[in-house]
Amino acid sequence: MTQESQFSLLKQRRFAPFFWVQFLGAFNDNVYKNALVIMLAFQVGSLSAQESNTLINLSAGLFILPFFLFSATSGQLADKYEKSRLIGYVVLIELGLMCLGAFGFYWKSVALLLFTLFLGGVQSALFGPVKYAFLPQHLEPEEIVGGNGLVEMGTFVAILLGTILGGVLIAEEAIGTTLVSITTIAVAAAGYAISRFIPNSPPPAPELRINWNPFTETMRNLRFARGDRTVFLSMLGISWFWFYGATFLAQFPSYSKEVLGGDESVVTLLLTLFSIGIGTGSLLCERLSGHKVELGLVPFGSIGLTVFAIDLYFAAQGLGAHATVDWLGFLGVDGAVRVIADLLLIGVFGGFFIVPLYALIQLRSEPSHRSRIIAGNNILNALFMVGSALFAIVLGQAGVSMAGVLLATGLVNAAVALYLYTLIPEFLMCFIVWLCIHSVYRIRHQDLSHIPEQGPGLLVCREAGARSAFLIAAACRRPVRFLVPERWLRIPILGFVLRAGRAIVLGPAGEGDPSPAILRALEAGDLLCWMGEPEGAALRALSARAPVIPITIRAVGDSTGVLRRLRPRLELIASPAIRVVDASRDGDQLR
Repeated sequence: MTQESQFSLLKQRRFAPFFWVQFLGAFNDNVYKNALVIMLAFQVGSLSAQESNTLINLSAGLFILPFFLFSATSGQLADKYEKSRLIGYVVLIELGLMCLGAFGFYWKSVALLLFTLFLGGVQSALFGPVKYAFLPQHLEPEEIVGGNGLVEMGTFVAILLGTILGGVLIAEEAIGTTLVSITTIAVAAAGYAISRFIPNSPPPAPELRINWNPFTETMRNLRFARGDRTVFLSMLGISWFWFYGATFLAQFPSYSKEVLGGDESVVTLLLTLFSIGIGTGSLLCERLSGHKVELGLVPFGSIGLTVFAIDLYFAAQGLGAHATVDWLGFLGVDGAVRVIADLLLIGVFGGFFIVPLYALIQLRSEPSHRSRIIAGNNILNALFMVGSALFAIVLGQAGVSMAGVLLATGLVNAAVALYLYTLIPEFLMCFIVWLCIHSVYRIRHQDLSHIPEQGPGLLVCREAGARSAFLIAAACRRPVRFLVPERWLRIPILGFVLRAGRAIVLGPAGEGDPSPAILRALEAGDLLCWMGEPEGAALRALSARAPVIPITIRAVGDSTGVLRRLRPRLELIASPAIRVVDASRDGDQLR
C-alpha cells in the first residue's frame, strides 16, 4: 500500500491552515522577543549594563511564567470548546497584543513592552494544548508522525527566522521600532485571516465544568496523566529535551565568544544549525518510522544527543585561539567543520527523540482529556526550562566553562535516558527491533489496515522464529503481545524483546483451551500474535473473542546484486480476518 509523503498534508485544508497559523505565531513571538531583547541591550540609553541584563533575564521569566499559571485552564478550554474557533480567538488576541506592543515601541516604554511580553506568554499558553490536540482529530494514525514532524520543523524554522528578522529590523536606526511594529501586526493579521480556514474540530468533552484554580487543576491533570505510565514518562522525556535544548540555546552567545572566538553572527550561525538540524530530524522521522509511531527512534535520538555533545566539547578545543571572526571567517578556521557537523547532528537526533514522544502522547491519551494532558506537559516543559537555567548557573558558579556546561548536559542526558528506558523497557525493545530489522532487511508492508487499530485482535504467523517476531513488532502500529513457548524467553535479545513486550507463554503442546492469561489479554483489548502452527481447539475458542488475522512473510525479487544480497527485501502481508470453521490437533481449516 503506497502512502503519500507528509508534505502532501500542506496541500490539504485539514492541516495546511493550522500549520501556517502555528508557524506565523511562533515566528511573530520571536520577532517581538528578540527585538525587545536587543533594544534593552543596546538602544535604551538610560539603562546601565547591570539593569539591562536584569531586564533581559526578567523578560525570559515573564514569557515562561504564564505557562505555569494558565496552561491548566487552557487545557480545559481546549477540551470543552470547538478548537478552530478557539484558535481564531487566540490569534485575534495576538493581533491586539502586537498593536499594544507597537505603542510600547513608539513610546519606548519598557514597562509596557514587558507587560505585552507577559500577555504574549499567556496567549502562547492558551494555544499550546489546542495545537497538539488538534492533530489527532484531523490526521489518520499513519499520518500522526509526519504531521508532528512538520509542526516541529515549522516551529524551529519559525523561531530561527523570527529571531533573525527581529534583530535585523530593530537594528535599523530611527525606524527600527516602526519596522518591528508593522511586521508583527501584519503577521498577526495574516495569521487571523488564515485561521478562518481551519476546519471544525468538535470538542471531546463539551460537558466539562471549568476549574479556574490553576494549581488544583494542574495537579489533577498530572495525576490523570500518571494513570498511563508510558504517557507520563513520555511527558517527562519531552520536558527533558526542552531542558537540554534550552541549556544549549542559552550558552550559544558566550560559547561563540569565549570558546569559538566568534562575533554575533556566529551566534546566529549556531542557532541556524541547531534549528535546521531539528527540522531535518523531525521530517526524517516519518521515513524512518514507516508511517507509524516508532518508539525505537527515541533511544536512537538520545544516543546521538549524548555522542555529539561529547564530540562538540573536544571539537572546540583550541578554536578560540585567534582574532574575533564573523561567521564567514569562522567557516575557514581549522576544526570549524567538525563543530558545525556536531551541532547539526545534535539537532537531527533531537528531532528523532521528540517527534515520536509527541505522537505517542497524542495517540495514547484519552481523547476527552487529551488537551488537559498536553497542558500538563507544557507546565512540565516550562518547569524543566527554568531548571536548565539554574543548572547552567550552578555549573558556572562552580567554575565550569561554557563548553563544559554543554558537555555536562550531554553526559546527564545519557544518565536520564538510561533511567527512562529502565522504567519503560518498551522504548529499548522497540529500538532493538527497529535496529535489527531495518539494518538487515528492506521491508515492504501490504494491507496492514486489516489489523484492528484498537480492541482485541489475534495475529497468526505460521513462520515461527526471531526474524518473524521482529518483523511483526516493527510493522504494527500497536504494541503486540506474542504467544510463544517458554524456551523463547531464554534466547538472548529475543527474550528481552518478548519480556519487554509482555509476551504470554503458551501451555504444553496439545492443550485444548486457551490459558487464562490469553483470555484476560483479549478482554483488555490487547493485540496478540500466535507464533508458529496454532493449536486447533484453542484457536477456535479465541476466534470467538477476537478477529483472527493471518500474517504472511515472504521474500521479494531475486538475490542478485550486492545490495539485494546484503539487505534482501521482504514483504509482510496482513490478510482479512478469517473464520475458523474446523479445528483439530493437526491444524485448522480456515476460511
